[in-house]
Amino acid sequence: MSKILQISKVSKIYKNKFQALDEVNLKINEGEIFALLGPNGAGKTTFLRVLSTRVRPDIGTVIVAGYDSRTKPKELRRSIGVVGHQGLLYDDLTASENLEFYSRMYGLKDVQASVGRCLELVGLESKSDSKVRTLSHGMQKRLGIARAILHDPMVLLLDEPESGLDVDSRDKLKEILFKWIEKGRTVVMTTHSAD
Repeated sequence: MSKILQISKVSKIYKNKFQALDEVNLKINEGEIFALLGPNGAGKTTFLRVLSTRVRPDIGTVIVAGYDSRTKPKELRRSIGVVGHQGLLYDDLTASENLEFYSRMYGLKDVQASVGRCLELVGLESKSDSKVRTLSHGMQKRLGIARAILHDPMVLLLDEPESGLDVDSRDKLKEILFKWIEKGRTVVMTTHSAD
């Protein structure tokens, strides 16, 4: 298996002198799920923000899918999908309309096929015409994942995706993530739970 993420001596200190990351070294292979476990304030979200190029490390090297975050940030961003605490969905649009909007932002050619594929993967085909505000919290989380994988990224970054989900929704989330890695893709996620 080839390495999809290579992180070398990455450190991040915020202006208030809080050291969020201290010389992190990590290599992750294609087709793996990697979970960062720790309490609030441990630097998990900062780590994901560094991987997604939203935050620049003070020192160190971040390479994702062969792209260095300092020299090829645009190419790196095209190779990842990100799901944060906010799903980045529009409440008054339907599930399909949200995905169509993001498909056009990504410049995808076959919008309907991409939307259908992603809704099927997250198990929301029957909710395609439902407005986001009418969906349960778990369904909105799954739709957020569908948004993040529309462009078929090599790496999916998830910040505490199981937060606020019931047992059935957590099981569905695991099923989605395992389907994703079966395609040879990689998942990096933060969590409070060792389950």
